[in-house]
Amino acid sequence: MLIQRLFKYTSLIIILVFISNTTSALATTQPAQTTVNFPEIKEYANFANVAYQTVPEIQELSSLKKHILTHQNNIPEIEIFYYLITNDINKTQTIAVRGTANIENAIIDVELKLTDDKHTGARLHSGFLQAALAIYNEIKPQLRSNYVINTTGHSLGGAAAVVLAMYLDIDNYKIGKVVTFGQPKVTNITGANKFKHLDVIRVVTPKDVVPLVPPFDPMDLNNLDIYWHLGKEIILLADNTYAMLEGINSMIRATKFTQEPLTEDNLQNHQMTQYIDMINNKIPTARLVPFKNSLNIFNWFGGEKD
Repeated sequence: MLIQRLFKYTSLIIILVFISNTTSALATTQPAQTTVNFPEIKEYANFANVAYQTVPEIQELSSLKKHILTHQNNIPEIEIFYYLITNDINKTQTIAVRGTANIENAIIDVELKLTDDKHTGARLHSGFLQAALAIYNEIKPQLRSNYVINTTGHSLGGAAAVVLAMYLDIDNYKIGKVVTFGQPKVTNITGANKFKHLDVIRVVTPKDVVPLVPPFDPMDLNNLDIYWHLGKEIILLADNTYAMLEGINSMIRATKFTQEPLTEDNLQNHQMTQYIDMINNKIPTARLVPFKNSLNIFNWFGGEKD
């Protein structure tokens, strides 16, 4: 038993060294940026949230933020709604994609296998790719090549927003920010590394399990096809506190998910309204704190204990 365990530990160390030398997407350090512009995050949260509302409500928010509602549509074949707003003053456009508040459906959908996408040269979640492509094909005539384009969305809408940013980047549009809320994973390690230059900010709550699925198993690190997140992860903690993670530190959060059953608390923590409430608590003064990954190495090997 001891020899088997030592072999597993040694194998894990070798895998970690190999992967860390293969791609910088596995950086284990905290992000260099130590402050977050929460008023700006709140603005994107409002854009993502209003995607669940009526067109007049979208128009009202757009006007309030000095934007024009340029285009919107619901694509019935894939049951996804999106809208595009334009700000001619600062020459920006923002695409917001509606997601789902159904946590069970989100978890089921994200477990599908990755598929090759020739346009981006990455392996992507087939469902999110289908949604993003349908939006991209419709919205492209409305895009302005000399404007900076931002994308945002909640849940599955956030995943589509990331894939949209990939397509826009490949097609040489000027990409600004990609801000998502409760977003599941969309690509693998190689894909995340290829698009690491994108300014992706993933806002999460600690008990929202959708950003954690499929669960991360460190023993799968030798498989470059495992799901992997892009960008910086902003974890909304209690009161005015928050934490920041990226790379493998962010992925390790998913190990705990396999040990806990789903509850109503998980569903509440996935709601967009919960995200907005917790973001409001960070304004005007937010405090960055370390995030403690409750890492138990025995959990990585089937819960073995002496």
